[in-house]
Amino acid sequence: MLSKIPVDLKKISGEDIDKEILRAGIVAEIDAINLYEQMAALTQNENIKRVLLDVAKEEKTHIGEFQALLLRFDAQQKQELEEGSKEVEEELSR
Repeated sequence: MLSKIPVDLKKISGEDIDKEILRAGIVAEIDAINLYEQMAALTQNENIKRVLLDVAKEEKTHIGEFQALLLRFDAQQKQELEEGSKEVEEELSR
């Protein structure tokens, strides 16, 4: 269920380490969202469900924070994100 960081961060070059740290943070937050939403779907207790979903929502904000930083440090990532968005718009407008 939970992802493993696919690279040994100790082996990453100094110029790339911050980007890799931010990507690992994004992966961890996605895992947390999936875990909390799955547990919310399983529980019958509405109080627990409400708190789990609220925490999952906060994790989505954390993804936004990490992504905003990543896009400042990785121009290629920013460009490809914009390209991906354009491709989706083109596909959906057909």
